[in-house]
Amino acid sequence: MQVVVLMKQTFDTEEKIELVGGAVSEHSVKYIINPYDEYALEEALRLRDTHGGSVTVVSCGPERAVEALRTGLAMGADEAVHISDEGLQGNDRAIAAALAAVVKSLQPDLLLAGLFAVDRGAGSVALQAAELLGLPHASAALKVEVRDGGAGNAKSGAAWAGSGGLTAVVERDTEWGLETVEVPLPALITAQQGLNEPRYPSLPGIMKAKRKPLKQVTAAELGLGADDLAPRTERVALLAPPVRAAGRKLAGTPGEQAAALADLLQREAKLF
Repeated sequence: MQVVVLMKQTFDTEEKIELVGGAVSEHSVKYIINPYDEYALEEALRLRDTHGGSVTVVSCGPERAVEALRTGLAMGADEAVHISDEGLQGNDRAIAAALAAVVKSLQPDLLLAGLFAVDRGAGSVALQAAELLGLPHASAALKVEVRDGGAGNAKSGAAWAGSGGLTAVVERDTEWGLETVEVPLPALITAQQGLNEPRYPSLPGIMKAKRKPLKQVTAAELGLGADDLAPRTERVALLAPPVRAAGRKLAGTPGEQAAALADLLQREAKLF
């Protein structure tokens, strides 16, 4: 079984976010693998250990993203691909197109990613890549089991989908509780917290990671055209939350306090 894991390098969750000149300051910031992507990688490693095959980690980002890929290799991934984000920064559509191009060349049986990245919280890039590839997907997975056959003999929409008949049974987290779905492979599955407990890189794993293949490519080398790289959205500004104002104590009887509160909500908060 060939598994590809999409990873992103993000701020350490303990870091303080500071805005300088309308952008997030990266000065002396510690970076880590996006925690949700760690769940995806751990699940990929477990599936490989059970079914055989290989795990490839893929990331789009600046040169420092290689550090995250090396960590993924130290955890047990077999290969890594780094896509330079020069000209792609902040353009989710272009990043998704670049990731999709790499995944298409690898033709995996399964694509895994985190439910969302903790820095921006959008959770759309992996889904956009799946849409471009024609992959069915199941999000917020809490349990994944790969089986032979099933899914009513349905076939994945990926261009490289064969007649192998592999399916994934996914227990997923939803607003109304747990839901179990079955999707034909190849497919995308995004990992929710609770899917597993990611392992730590071992010292032998760290040493082996230095010798494992890590390929670096650019958007131009992937053959992406102007339409693939054209942004669909624009960020106008990035602002810090307003400073919280001091509280106000309302005097009088409960009835008077209620009337004063309603008046403030209408005149100052403009809630109704």
